[in-house]
Amino acid sequence: MVASDLVLIAGVGGVGRTVLDRLRAQDVPVRAMVRRDDERAAELRARGAEVVVGDLTRPESVAAALEGVGRMYFAMPVSPDHLLAATVVATVAREHGDLAGLVDMSQMTVSQMTATSTAESHQQRLHWLAEQVFDWSGLPLTHIRPTSFLDNPLFTTLAAQSIRENGTIALPFGTGRTSPVAMDDVARVVATVLSDPAPHVGHVYELTGPRTVDMTEMAEEFSRALGRPVSYVEVPLDRWRAEVLVKAGLPPHTEQHIATMARLHRENRYDRATDDVERLTGVPARTIETFVAARRDFYLG
Repeated sequence: MVASDLVLIAGVGGVGRTVLDRLRAQDVPVRAMVRRDDERAAELRARGAEVVVGDLTRPESVAAALEGVGRMYFAMPVSPDHLLAATVVATVAREHGDLAGLVDMSQMTVSQMTATSTAESHQQRLHWLAEQVFDWSGLPLTHIRPTSFLDNPLFTTLAAQSIRENGTIALPFGTGRTSPVAMDDVARVVATVLSDPAPHVGHVYELTGPRTVDMTEMAEEFSRALGRPVSYVEVPLDRWRAEVLVKAGLPPHTEQHIATMARLHRENRYDRATDDVERLTGVPARTIETFVAARRDFYLG
């Protein structure tokens, strides 16, 4: 094994696990960084990864995880520690690392933000600041900015529940348009960049589904995929937040982020479409209909 081929995946969520599988299928050595050595860690070992236990907010953990690494994928779940972790990674990678490529999982909302904008969530602001830190670091960066995920509970768990109950998708998006992207498509892009990072250094890739739709059009795609009528029902944002988000018992930081995403959808901030998925991987991003049809049993119960 050549040390510079070793990829560190720091953020083994849904995207990270799929990236791991794609890289291992190419015999690329992968090291996965996890918070605890538990059943999840054992599963990663079974997938062919080396596993290290660490914390992205602790410099000594990051330094140990980076030893011998040539490429890195940085991602975190929604967390108030996002900027701290990004700063630690950037600082330690400059001092202790020898990276040919660092892939940062950001958000598409960042592309519409400024240093003083205030309409976005705290989490989105942390992503914007993290990108600044990474850019200032001088590391060989590639920023990945996906729009909202098709795999998001808004379009999966919550949609499935209301579809089973009354054949509706109930969200506070108004007439705003959106172009959600499948997690697997994002992972294909990340794996492509990590396989050969040099051509992608300095680039920002914005990942969306193939076209934008309003919620009525989204419901029509669900209808075709499921073979049964599905309609969109508009819910007032305040009521939706009180009846859905508050009852879910989410951490305040996460709740505020999801509520802000809903408001920004309503304000048409997610009306964006790019061909970056197809341009980078040679395969178009999947449609909402294709995504839902592949999970028909999940949605219908």
